[in-house]
Amino acid sequence: MVLTIAILLPLTIAIAAFVLAPRVVQRRVIFDATPDRPAPFGLKMAWLAIRTRDTARVIDVLGLVNPRPCNWSSGIGTVYDDQLSENHVFVSPPVNGWTFVVGLSLPYPVGRRFVDKCTPMLLRLGAEFIEVQYFFSYPPIDFFAWARIIHGRLVRAFAIGDEGTIWNKGKPTRDEKSLGLKLFELRGVRERTGDAGGELILYPTEEHVLRLAGRWSLDPTRIDTAPESTASGFICLAPAAWRPERLRRTA
Repeated sequence: MVLTIAILLPLTIAIAAFVLAPRVVQRRVIFDATPDRPAPFGLKMAWLAIRTRDTARVIDVLGLVNPRPCNWSSGIGTVYDDQLSENHVFVSPPVNGWTFVVGLSLPYPVGRRFVDKCTPMLLRLGAEFIEVQYFFSYPPIDFFAWARIIHGRLVRAFAIGDEGTIWNKGKPTRDEKSLGLKLFELRGVRERTGDAGGELILYPTEEHVLRLAGRWSLDPTRIDTAPESTASGFICLAPAAWRPERLRRTA
């Protein structure tokens, strides 16, 4: 799973990167810091939604490296760029009280053969902020994940990939159930009905992840409709500690 993600992520980045990506001048990347309005994201992407306006504190708690002022257009373009996305994340200015950290270099749920770097990151954030949410949607490899921490407590975490369920902590929330996300043991099964006569959703889709994000915080694909004034955030390097790491075998 981890090797599959590492190989396929750079190969299927959205075409939007060609429009939004920052300029490269003599091998030096130029990030535009001119304040602008929120730019949508979320398709084939990972992100954090943190209930805070203190972006500097978010950068500090995550241990992000070399933060540089960067506006929405340049920041989202960077995390969708097929090269820069490997080690950059964009920390947005606050939107409706939420700060977003966007990038495929964020830690993601892994199997038993690898060190779990996602859960500790979320718990560390949860100890500092009222609410923390995590989302990952990557249809090319059938990988979907979401998690929610409120007042330092992990209330829900779920992740599924082509090898099956990776994360399943806490009980399914009311919002998940209302979206039809109830069973995940099988995939590709259609025209089956539950007790109420509705179709059973046996495998999540990107639409489910985005709709769930919209219920918990904000749907990032519609963030450009938020009534926010122009602002800029920060582009940062992901810490080396986030890289996938195999568990060492013990004697």
